[in-house]
Amino acid sequence: MAKARSAPDVWMIVATLSILVIGVVMVYSASAVLSFREFGDSWYYLKRQLFFALLGLVAMYATMNTDYWVWRKYANLGLLICFALLLIVLIPGIGVIRGGARSWLGLGSFGIQPSEFMKMGMIIFLAKMLSERQSGITSFVKGLLPPLMFAGLAFGLIMLQPDLGTGVVLVGASVLIIYVAGARMLHMSWFALAGLAGFAGLIAAAPYRLQRITAFLDPWKDPLGAGYQSIQSLYAIGPGGLVGLGLGMSRQKYSYLPEPQTDFIFSIIAEELGFIGGALVLILFTILVVRGVRTAMTAPDTFGSLLAAGIVGMIAIQVMINIGVVIGMFPVTGITLPLISAGGSSLTLMLTSLGILLNISRYTK
Repeated sequence: MAKARSAPDVWMIVATLSILVIGVVMVYSASAVLSFREFGDSWYYLKRQLFFALLGLVAMYATMNTDYWVWRKYANLGLLICFALLLIVLIPGIGVIRGGARSWLGLGSFGIQPSEFMKMGMIIFLAKMLSERQSGITSFVKGLLPPLMFAGLAFGLIMLQPDLGTGVVLVGASVLIIYVAGARMLHMSWFALAGLAGFAGLIAAAPYRLQRITAFLDPWKDPLGAGYQSIQSLYAIGPGGLVGLGLGMSRQKYSYLPEPQTDFIFSIIAEELGFIGGALVLILFTILVVRGVRTAMTAPDTFGSLLAAGIVGMIAIQVMINIGVVIGMFPVTGITLPLISAGGSSLTLMLTSLGILLNISRYTK
């Protein structure tokens, strides 16, 4: 292929950087009290967020200027490494337990989350696999079953940690790629039914998941237990009103709302910046997703189209689940808000993925 013939999508860049700036500001606002109490330094989480944001921006710049079909060459090796990391993290003494899940590799407060690498590794691999076998995608055995088996194996390993939220995002993005590649709706319906049955089995196998479902339906049945996070999140959103209480003026971050800088940071945004601030965040994500969909539809080849669709799907699904949990539409799953929640490997890899998407936009028709 020829070199990039145009600049990357400007709207996508503006939306990404705007969301990232909002994230840095809100991480400090949401975490200053917690940081001082835990580390004696109110700037602790802000410094971490700035470090990983800068690292991610460097990675985004690099991938934005790296021809996207390069990733096709390393798709198989990348997926193999991701599977190896998922196995290593399950080994007691090696994998680090945080938030009840053995999902981290590293020392102290710094580490990597292999499941985050797997999301992108799976997207690249499926884009390569299905672009090479697109003619057979209408066959259930030869077309649909192989990619589902890879996604299912990755989901199973992630569930051993366990991390249902990340697993759902991975499967959702994978299914979207398979659908865009041309899978038959009848086959997808069979898979959906099997998935619902499996999801019900996962809930039945772990009592705490069932508690989250019942708490989602009526959090006031257990206001100090399974329903606590949902109730405190709504307590944050409600007083925000139209314009919010003001930046830095959140009351729920004072040890009421658990992890205000990560999973429930949108609650703090709504409390401090009100409906206007929350709507601005949603508008920026909408711009990002719409321009990403345009990129997927106008990519010059099937691999680029499927790769773009997978990245956009990963972002959109994660945003919908996170905000759905915060406003009480979904059970608590432990999903962060892309580019905004405090994070290390998740923030860096999200920016890296967006760099790949921006590179694809340079070749759009």
